Amino acid sequence: MNNTMRLSFSSISANESFARVTIASFVSQIDPTMDELTELKTVVSEAVTNAIIHGYSNESNEMIYMECSIDNNKVELIIEDTGIGIENIDEATQPLFTSKPELERSGMGFTIMENFMDKVEVESRLGQGTKIKLVKHFNKSRTLCN
Repeated sequence: MNNTMRLSFSSISANESFARVTIASFVSQIDPTMDELTELKTVVSEAVTNAIIHGYSNESNEMIYMECSIDNNKVELIIEDTGIGIENIDEATQPLFTSKPELERSGMGFTIMENFMDKVEVESRLGQGTKIKLVKHFNKSRTLCN
């Protein structure tokens, strides 16, 4: 099965759950396990929350872009913002690092993404935004029939 979807939504915290439900519905086509689905939804939550809090500093009049493609059992997900960008990606992806300690954030977003996905790529430019590309192979022990 091959399929693709794209959407954009306002950078408000209520849309974090919208993004989770949307990606879960889209990926349900390949019959993921509950664990796989939960992990993907968690990753989406982390990436969208990072865009809202860090990319846009909770500015609600900005947009978050999400794209997902399915190629047999491989899911590629891109979550992108056009916010402030990440100054030092290596530092930002370290466990417990946060650029907003006053918000008492755990700093585990990228670590969670790396643990739940097969591949995580982060591209960012200061003043232009951040793009997170995530890849996961689903149903590794099952063969899909079309």
